[in-house]
Amino acid sequence: MEQPRFADAARATRHMFIRDLVLSASIGVYAHEHEARQRIRINLDLAIQEEPPGKLSRPSVGRDDLARVVDYESIVIRTREIVNQGHVQLVETLAERLAEACLTDSRVAQVRVRVEKLDVFADAASAGVEIERRNC
Repeated sequence: MEQPRFADAARATRHMFIRDLVLSASIGVYAHEHEARQRIRINLDLAIQEEPPGKLSRPSVGRDDLARVVDYESIVIRTREIVNQGHVQLVETLAERLAEACLTDSRVAQVRVRVEKLDVFADAASAGVEIERRNC
């Protein structure tokens, strides 16, 4: 089955994203990772439902009003809060928590979360995980 795109005219969705958010996190399974925070990079892609599918052939421009959209600042603030809640062993766990937080807004139809540890290997830019989840 073909995965839907995040911005899709047929589904009346827009693509909202946060790119390359670099934070300091307490993350990892090894003892040295419990002792010091390390840099992580987070990328979020959200498919935001504009109108119920089939209601309009083309979404209208709408009001220039923050209340009608998903506020990316609130997503970034919540992401920082989750990262700062305490030690997490797995990047997969952190990615799931971030996806869950994004999906609490019913307008978010789908989310893709990428979490990368930036200083794991001297000869690699990063190591991490990417997940995708949908609202039912």
